[in-house]
Amino acid sequence: MTTRTVSPGDLTGAATELIARGHRLALMSAHQEARGFGVVYLFTAPGLDHTELHLHLPPDDPTLPSLARVSFPAGRFEREIRDLYGITPLDHPQPRRLVRHHHWPRGWYPMRADAGPPPAFGDPEGPFPFLTVEGPGVYEIPVGPVHAGLIEPGHFRFSVVGETVLKLKARLWFVHRGIEKLFQGRAPADALPLAERVSGDTSVGHALAYCLAVEEATGTAVPDEARGARAILLELERLYNHVTDLGALCNDVAHGILHAHAGRVREQLLRINDEVTGHRLLRGGVILGGAALRALPDPARLAAIGADVAEIVELALSHTVVADRFTGTALLPFAAARDLGTLGYVARASGLDTDARRDHPSADLGSFTPALRTGGDVLARFQIRADEIASSIELISWLVSRSASGQSVPPAMDRQASGVGIAEGWRGTIVHRVELAPDGTLARVKIVDPSFVNWPALPVALNGAIVPDFPLVNKSFNLSYAGNDL
Repeated sequence: MTTRTVSPGDLTGAATELIARGHRLALMSAHQEARGFGVVYLFTAPGLDHTELHLHLPPDDPTLPSLARVSFPAGRFEREIRDLYGITPLDHPQPRRLVRHHHWPRGWYPMRADAGPPPAFGDPEGPFPFLTVEGPGVYEIPVGPVHAGLIEPGHFRFSVVGETVLKLKARLWFVHRGIEKLFQGRAPADALPLAERVSGDTSVGHALAYCLAVEEATGTAVPDEARGARAILLELERLYNHVTDLGALCNDVAHGILHAHAGRVREQLLRINDEVTGHRLLRGGVILGGAALRALPDPARLAAIGADVAEIVELALSHTVVADRFTGTALLPFAAARDLGTLGYVARASGLDTDARRDHPSADLGSFTPALRTGGDVLARFQIRADEIASSIELISWLVSRSASGQSVPPAMDRQASGVGIAEGWRGTIVHRVELAPDGTLARVKIVDPSFVNWPALPVALNGAIVPDFPLVNKSFNLSYAGNDL
C-alpha cells in the first residue's frame, strides 16, 4: 500500500490524478488525533496497489475541500463525516445533513471522544429539508419509516404525477447504531462477532473483510487452504441470498408458487450452511488467521440445487406477466451506474464490470470470470443473480476439488498499524479499514457496505417508473438498511 500525506490545497489534485488513472474512492475515514483530526482517503484499482491519502486538520473549526465534484461517493462520505465528527466539507454541492436526524442537538458529534451519552429526543434542527417538486398535478406520497413487513425503517418520499414517479428521496439512518464506535478498545478477536453482525445476511462478507484488514495490519499470513475455505463460505452466502431474492422478485409480481419453491431451495442451502459451519448464516466460519469448517459442501448436492434453480428461473421468465413486469422496468443505464460508483450485482446488471473476487483476490479462484449483463433493468438484475448462482456452484465445486480446509494461524498483535480488507460480498464490494493502538486493541474501524454506495442509484432507476412498481424495483436492488445505518 502507498501512503501519502497531503495538504488541503493538494488534496483535490492528488485525488483527481488517482481517479484519472483508474482508481476509485473506496473509503473515507475520519478519526481524532492528539491535536486535531485525521482523514484517510482510500483509493483502489483492479490489480494495482492501494493508495491512501492522509489529511491532518486542526482541532478548531476543521474543514476540508470537497471532492464531491470529482467522485460522487466522496460527497456521501463527506456528509457522513460532517454529521459524525463536525468536519465541514467546503463548497459541497449538497450540503444537507445525511446521518443526523432532527432530534440530535446542534454541536453533538457522536464519533468524537468527548461526545458523551446520546441526547434526549427533541426537535432542534427541524424536519429534513426534502427537495419539493412542484407543478400541475404533482403530489407527494410518503412511505415509512415504519413498514408493514419485517424490514428495517426507511422513509421514502415520492413526487408523483398520476402514477409516474418524478422523484424519489430515500431518508435513512433511523437505526444508526454507532457500530464503528463499538469496535474501539476491543481486542481484534473479540470484535469479530461484531463484524459478523454489521448486516445480518452478510456475515461472511463482513467477517472476511474485517479479518483481511486485521491480518494486513498485523502482518499475518493466511494459509492457502484456509483462503480457499473462506472463498467457499463467501459463495455459500451468495447462493442462499440470491435464491431468496429470485423468489421475492417473483412474489412481487404475484407468482407466489415460484416464491414458495425458492423458499424450499433456500432452506436446503441454509441446512448446508449449518453442516459446513454449525450456523445457518455461516457465522463462526471465518476466523482471524484462517477458517473453521466442520465439513465441505457436496458438489453433487449443489449441482442438483443449481438445476432446481435453473428450472425456477426458466418458469419465471417464460411467464408473460413476469417477463412484462421485469423487462424495461427501472432502467439504470451504464453511464449512471458508472458515475454513481455502483457496486455488485446492481453494477454488473448495468454492464459495469466490477468484482473484488477478480480485482482484489484474497484466494486463488482459478479461471473465475464475473457474470455480466447490460440491460440495467429489473430483468437484468434478476438474470445476474441467476447467472451468479450457477457461477458460485461451479466455483465451490472447483474449490472443493482442491481440498480446501480450515486452518488458523493466531495473529500477532504487537504493533501499531493499519490495514485494509476488501471482499466481494453477495451485494457487492465490502471494505474494512482498521487502525490498531500500541496495545493491539482496535483504535478505529471504518466499514463501507456496498449499500452505502448503491442507495443513491435506486431513485435514479425509479425516475419515470410507476408507483406500483416500487416494491419490485426496491427488491431488485435489495439494499441493506443495517449495512448503511452503521
